[in-house]
Amino acid sequence: MAKETSEYLLEVKNLKKYFPIKGGFVSKTVGNVKAVDGVSFRIRRGSTMGLVGESGCGKSTVGRTILRLQDKTDGEVLYNGREVFSLSKQEMRQMRTKMQIIFQDPYSSLSPRLPVGEIIGEGVREHRLVPPGELDDYVTKIMRECGLQEFHKDRYPHEFSGGQRQRICIARALALNPEFILCDEPVSALDVSIQAQIINLLRDLQKQFGLTYLFISHDLSVVEHISDTVGVMYLGNMVEFSETEKIFEKPLHPYTVALFSAIPVPDPDYKMNRIVLQGSIPSPADPPGGCKFHTRCEKCMEVCEKVQPEFREVAPGHFCACHLYDGASPDTKR
Repeated sequence: MAKETSEYLLEVKNLKKYFPIKGGFVSKTVGNVKAVDGVSFRIRRGSTMGLVGESGCGKSTVGRTILRLQDKTDGEVLYNGREVFSLSKQEMRQMRTKMQIIFQDPYSSLSPRLPVGEIIGEGVREHRLVPPGELDDYVTKIMRECGLQEFHKDRYPHEFSGGQRQRICIARALALNPEFILCDEPVSALDVSIQAQIINLLRDLQKQFGLTYLFISHDLSVVEHISDTVGVMYLGNMVEFSETEKIFEKPLHPYTVALFSAIPVPDPDYKMNRIVLQGSIPSPADPPGGCKFHTRCEKCMEVCEKVQPEFREVAPGHFCACHLYDGASPDTKR
């Protein structure tokens, strides 16, 4: 099977990213912050994978490492079957047009000194994607695809609302004709009504251009709405992964169950069964042994304190890292 026709556009295998802790007079490395500690997943072409978890669990670090915005510590990132970190500088330059990112804060990610037309067209000109004489018309076309008007070209980012600024960020990413876009909490800084508009825009663009998304978010309702598959991270590890419908209908890992119990229900008569986790998240610089979640888990067993659970398929298409399902199906353990 040719690389270009593979079912999966992106494959991440046992990805690790450690940040060294320096100490002493000579800045000797005395430890590591294990921001990402062995994460694996795959994303099908033209689909959206949601990545959720508490703040500090390593979601954004996974995304930025995939794009090679920072070096990996270990593991593999395969894009169209090619290891991203083995590409030469010239090959990586060509790859940059295929892998784009939409940042969380649309204001700080836009240069205040450039007009919108220049912001969107800068990358197109740098990579020579269209002839110079066609650049202006190309930028206008991309802006219209993202709900912006032609007269917006000469305005600066501070003259726009938050939703419009995020549309500019989407247009900047779309202008390079990418295949894969990392959406790093793209709606968390926006009002709820504007969030819906941006989510619908992303879905429309995905259908129109065949885009593949990795959607990082805290908002589980948004993730459920836009994602085809969902991965749940805790303290640098993937603890559960499955199709969206399966994981929301029947979460398996105790952390996922607690996380999903916090999703608000738009019914005043509905009584929420909120699960409040005890204690605080351990430090990624000194994580507990065994299962990293055992210090906060109500179902903790003796084996959880000593042995790290394997991330494996416990039901068809449903992966989980929990000793509750060692040697048994999830139906017999719940």
